[in-house]
Amino acid sequence: MRSAILPFALFLAIPLFAQSSSPDSGVVQFHASMDNVKATFGPAEPVAHLKPGNILDANSLDCFGNALQKPGDPFSNIKIDNPLTGPFFIDGAEPGDTLVIDVLDLQVDGNQGVGTFGPGFGAANSTHYTPMLEKEPLPSRAWYYPIDVEKKLITFQALDSNFKTQFPLKPFLGCIGVAPANGEARSSIVLAEFGGNMDAPEVSPGNTLYLPVNVRGALFYFGDGHAAMGDGEVAGSAVEVPMKARFQFELIKGKSTDWPRFENDHELMAAGIYRPVDDAVRIAVTELVHWIHRDYGLSELDAYELFSKVGKLHLTEMVDPNYVVIASIDKKYLPPTK
Repeated sequence: MRSAILPFALFLAIPLFAQSSSPDSGVVQFHASMDNVKATFGPAEPVAHLKPGNILDANSLDCFGNALQKPGDPFSNIKIDNPLTGPFFIDGAEPGDTLVIDVLDLQVDGNQGVGTFGPGFGAANSTHYTPMLEKEPLPSRAWYYPIDVEKKLITFQALDSNFKTQFPLKPFLGCIGVAPANGEARSSIVLAEFGGNMDAPEVSPGNTLYLPVNVRGALFYFGDGHAAMGDGEVAGSAVEVPMKARFQFELIKGKSTDWPRFENDHELMAAGIYRPVDDAVRIAVTELVHWIHRDYGLSELDAYELFSKVGKLHLTEMVDPNYVVIASIDKKYLPPTK
């Protein structure tokens, strides 16, 4: 693993979110607002340049553009779904390379999160593509979640009773990706080979993400901070929050990945992104088997058999235009890298 995790004290010592700074300093800072966020992954004027090895300190708005702040705020306040911070131009990145993103730190930027439900969006209710015999659409609702950052706890308050409970704060980014190939611009709701709205808790501190470079400069984007989320994001949202993020970037020249991959000190993880969910599983497992064969020397059949006995499958979301499954294996079961 190519890791450059910095002490947390150093993270606090560097002032965050000046408008921008020179990549020559090693740290680039950027402040996102509704005036400069984007609604698509794709071609756009870069907001800043970074060199391989540079660190990026930047923030993101929540998936509603911070438009829902209190009970009664109308959904009509939302101007952009999943507003994206970026794009950031990575100097030297060319199509056919791999962009390496170390997620160094994520901090919830506030003391509350929001969860919503809306008709036509969810895993267990009627949608345009999966109609069900509902008597009437489920109503739009919004839940507000107090967050105790010091205790790392989130409070759920039921809307239809006095019930409360708490669960752990586990921040990650729902949106992270690069510009797609062939000059395409894809909605910030979309996810595919370029990454995008993967809603994967694997995008968390301590993990490294590998993305294919499709255009010169890669054009890196991120957003859609989550304070916590259950597997599948089944009701259509996580605990949605603004986020402060720190990344470090590297390039692997002349070698690309077909789909997003993750790695940490203990695991290899490969993403499958498609519908139906069984095809997402096939993509994830095939990518992981190819990875083990290429870098660890096992034959593909041996890697396939080993994964069948010790591997894991994680359904991260099944509400977006594509579904996401992460196939993973603990490195302790693998031979040394070649």
